[in-house]
Amino acid sequence: MSAILEDLRSLQTDSYTANTRVIGHHDLNGHGDGMQLIKHGQYLYVAHLGTSDMALSILDCADPTNPKLVRQIPHPPNTHRHKVQIAGNVLIQNSEVPYFRRGKYATDEKPVTGLCVFDLSDPTDPQQVGFHPVPSKGVHRIWYSEPPYAHIAAHIPEVHERAYQIVDLSNPREPRMAGGWWIPGTKDGDPEPWELPSEHAEFHVHGIIPHGNRAYLSGVDAGFVLLDISNVSSPQVLGRLNWFPPYGGYLHTALPLPSRGLVVGVTEAMLSDKDEPRSDKRVWLIDVRNERQLVTISSFAQPQPPRGWPWASFWEAPDRFGPHNVHENRLGSFQSETLMFATWYSAGLRIVDISDADRPEEVGFCIPAPPAGQQVIQINDVFVDADGLIYVTDRFTGGIYVIEYLGGK
Repeated sequence: MSAILEDLRSLQTDSYTANTRVIGHHDLNGHGDGMQLIKHGQYLYVAHLGTSDMALSILDCADPTNPKLVRQIPHPPNTHRHKVQIAGNVLIQNSEVPYFRRGKYATDEKPVTGLCVFDLSDPTDPQQVGFHPVPSKGVHRIWYSEPPYAHIAAHIPEVHERAYQIVDLSNPREPRMAGGWWIPGTKDGDPEPWELPSEHAEFHVHGIIPHGNRAYLSGVDAGFVLLDISNVSSPQVLGRLNWFPPYGGYLHTALPLPSRGLVVGVTEAMLSDKDEPRSDKRVWLIDVRNERQLVTISSFAQPQPPRGWPWASFWEAPDRFGPHNVHENRLGSFQSETLMFATWYSAGLRIVDISDADRPEEVGFCIPAPPAGQQVIQINDVFVDADGLIYVTDRFTGGIYVIEYLGGK
């Protein structure tokens, strides 16, 4: 029996699963702080959280049971690049002031802040060809699937909080801002500022997913914002929905399901949520058929610990518990408007059938065994390939896991 097969069997045995199985794993050569990931052809591109010195790892997943590391690229000093997107032969990464625990990688050097643009003619050797500088803290989440525009959460001059930039990559060597939007009140002189719902609230743009001439924007404690981007130079608000308070805020992702007139809204669990009144974080389903009247219709059930879990509840376990992100139905990936794949940190990957949008039903889960030295897994982000195989990252040291869903699609 091969060592790889034996290791996989041990990993599967030590994991908690329902309707799933772990079929592959890689620890990213000891740099296991995995964040956003995307599969392009046979290669998996994994951005790093920033607690190691790596910015990007490239793995050959032609055999998903035995991913092979082919390249690792470090980030600049005092900078992290924890997101990655690909369209055609162009790869982009954010470049941001790090705010996670940096340990020995913390320096006093000036961070590099902006959007990095790479030529991917050789899929194992990205070559940087362009850079879009961004002031202040730089760029956070990014979306790039249909050229020429990248949609990025980034600072804009004179705006005090992170905003939304539309970046034209028609010439990857000379990226330029084509349009932008910010939450009213985050720039001096805004005529109708939005009111903060509490003294603890944060108003800034976290991420954007475009579809056609609409942009689905997650504004943390400002909630979900639907924008008309018919004119990319001047996005306009169509509707807005917020749950905070009384429910937990910090909207991380707003994923459109266009044919159903729905949006999946994911409110991110923060480590401190266990001690704060914002702890009721959920994954919401929102009806957007009337763009001026957005309505919440249901939410995913909160996961319960499996039999044999060492703690009485996920809340009692160390590190984070709660939602983070969902598979985002990117072009070229697995596409579904009825089956959702959501990451819940210590509760692992949860698979939810939303065929009946009023009654989401969990149909599978996978909580991989944590790596050595880590008490619980921290499943961070997810990408589902067109063949249905699921790739997830662990936030701290676990690297990537390949999971097979055994239920129906």
